[in-house]
Amino acid sequence: MGSAVVRLQQWARDRAVVHARDLKELNIPRTYLSRFAHAGILERLGRGLYRAGEAPVSENQTLLEVSKKLPHAVICLSSALRFHELTTQNPFEVWIALKRGAWSPQPGYPPIRVVRFSAASLQFGVEEHVVYGGKIRVYSPAKTVADCFKFRSTMGLDVAIEALAETLYHKKATIHDLWSAAKVCRVANVMLPYMQALSVGQPVPGSIGVKAGAEP
Repeated sequence: MGSAVVRLQQWARDRAVVHARDLKELNIPRTYLSRFAHAGILERLGRGLYRAGEAPVSENQTLLEVSKKLPHAVICLSSALRFHELTTQNPFEVWIALKRGAWSPQPGYPPIRVVRFSAASLQFGVEEHVVYGGKIRVYSPAKTVADCFKFRSTMGLDVAIEALAETLYHKKATIHDLWSAAKVCRVANVMLPYMQALSVGQPVPGSIGVKAGAEP
């Protein structure tokens, strides 16, 4: 058991979060998880999820935990805003996007809020970021802003406008990026007046004299 402890501790420190299925790669029986947790070597986070007892807690840990459990999901909306530092709010739930008709995860830890996207919207603007302990899939700032306008009845129009303003002010995305995302999310007409008002000195697609292209 001693060598198993060393291998698992190193694995947990390097990746921050350990999933039960990781033990197969380490050639360690899953039954060891409960023993390690009882001994304080691991801390149980949720069903099948553990972290090293002495591992530092990162701000993105919950996002990483969800990404471990649901590798096909994409971090979106409030959680993506927080990740990109476009809001000071820290959502209690982790917001994820799944395709329409996909299996819904069971309630557990971390708490998850699922939204359903069309195939085109689900695939557009996905970025892969390396965080402490692994990788997460999250929507780009431009796609996140467009999603906030798409789900403005849920998020609040004020949140969407603030996200757009912060994105432009901190140059997290260009007008072209925002317009492309707006068209994919079918909110170009909704976003246009706010983009015109907030994009000081930048030509906005859809404005008079600027070629916009057709919405999908």
